[in-house]
Amino acid sequence: MDYFAPPVERLIEAFARLPGIGQKTAQRLAFYVLDLPREEAERFADAIRDAKAKTFTCKCCQNLTDSELCPICADPLRDRQTVCVVADPRDVLAFERTKEYKGLYHVLHGTLSPMNHVGPDDIRIRELVQRVADEDVQEVILATNPDTEGEATAMYLSRLLQPFGIRITRLAYGIPVGGHLEFVDEITLTRALEGRLEL
Repeated sequence: MDYFAPPVERLIEAFARLPGIGQKTAQRLAFYVLDLPREEAERFADAIRDAKAKTFTCKCCQNLTDSELCPICADPLRDRQTVCVVADPRDVLAFERTKEYKGLYHVLHGTLSPMNHVGPDDIRIRELVQRVADEDVQEVILATNPDTEGEATAMYLSRLLQPFGIRITRLAYGIPVGGHLEFVDEITLTRALEGRLEL
């Protein structure tokens, strides 16, 4: 038996599909949205539609942007010979908060995970290899999370990129194993970046 009107049930189900949102939180969010004035609720819905319609990936680094190149790739002062490979766009923000890294990025949009049926063709590996082949890249920093999937992705990329004769490094282990970059403080991330190791 449904306790709420069908439109409310659908809204609760939509919120419950978001990562980290359980049934009770989904109900709270749904009722919060329903209590908003109509104009504010419409602005909220428009923001979601607008973000979906106008956000796509940078043609160079695959980060999220609303133009052909993201602001980092468009910046002529960035070191174009160094590419930091991350799994997720949020990881770019983690590095940018340190204000230490001056190179470019490459966002994979995931990591290799055979258990979840995520293989090399499911993430942006092909684009990375093409960049290294076409551009004057001298170093690739493998900055995936230090968990099982992140380590497997780093090792796979290391073997894949070795024939190009470039420097391939991995972040030092100042980051806790099993941790995620988006939750690491700036000092730890800076030390991990400074202490990266040759693979």
